[in-house]
Amino acid sequence: MGEVLLEVKDLKKYFDTPAGKLHAVDGLTFKLEKGKTLGVVGESGCGKSTTGRAILRLHEPTSGEVLFEGEDITKYSPAKMKEMRKEMQMIFQDPFASLNPRKTVSELIAEPLRLHKVYKNKKDQEARVLELMELVGLSERLVNTYPHELDGGRRQRIGIARALAMNPKFIVCDEPVSALDVSIQAQILNLLKDLQDELGLTYMFITHDLSVVNCFSDEIIVMYLGQVVEHASAEDLFANPMHPYTKALLSAIPVPSLNEKKERILLKGEITSPINPKPGCRFAPRCEYAKDRCFEESPAFTEQSAGHFCACHYCNDIK
Repeated sequence: MGEVLLEVKDLKKYFDTPAGKLHAVDGLTFKLEKGKTLGVVGESGCGKSTTGRAILRLHEPTSGEVLFEGEDITKYSPAKMKEMRKEMQMIFQDPFASLNPRKTVSELIAEPLRLHKVYKNKKDQEARVLELMELVGLSERLVNTYPHELDGGRRQRIGIARALAMNPKFIVCDEPVSALDVSIQAQILNLLKDLQDELGLTYMFITHDLSVVNCFSDEIIVMYLGQVVEHASAEDLFANPMHPYTKALLSAIPVPSLNEKKERILLKGEITSPINPKPGCRFAPRCEYAKDRCFEESPAFTEQSAGHFCACHYCNDIK
């Protein structure tokens, strides 16, 4: 195993609601090597984005540890965490909502440089902004334009340039292409991959698009209602999915052929409430293989084969 940049241990994030505690993230544990990409997939509401925000402390974790280069950043003071922001950044899902409509392209990209007082004079700052614009494929002529004057792809490039401004080591990509057209998605994904190769970046790539995460990630974790149900290399997960939920997700990937038929796994039943969840497997009410044990005892997250982890009582019995 290579050098570990990020290690998350038993991360939890609960929200208070009138009905009780909402378990948005419930006991997440993983390691991420430097220069690699960890894909995070699952249905809407499973806790993917909350996980990314909790790691960056945009949401304060309820409990657990987030070790960045061996140091637990959950114990950092606000001042020390501000310095850590230089190392950890985020690319947001909606490129329009994440940009201030009153600021120009140059002002948006220069914002982190200004907040961290990187440059003493405006000329050096402007030179860095133009350098970042070139790096992400934005024309210099757009320097004084506003977000509403640009298409989604260019807006997302602004978000990427802003994330890169402080030369971070780790970036959380929160569904960075889901709001874009298919052709633009490919451009942004290729850009992110090129930047990773060029700058040695480490990504946590959050998405609900399994076809995207397969070609972009080194490892993948599958989340369901705040918990990880499966974790493996991208190649192993697609070749040998173990958890019934993972199998259902993979069966939903569209096949680009009229002649090829693919068996779909249709999930039935009610989704378990994430508020004060009861013991047992949270996927059990929708699982065709569920037995009495599944409703009474939470499955352990164990290594079933080399580097392939699964949380299911009967994953070895499911074909």
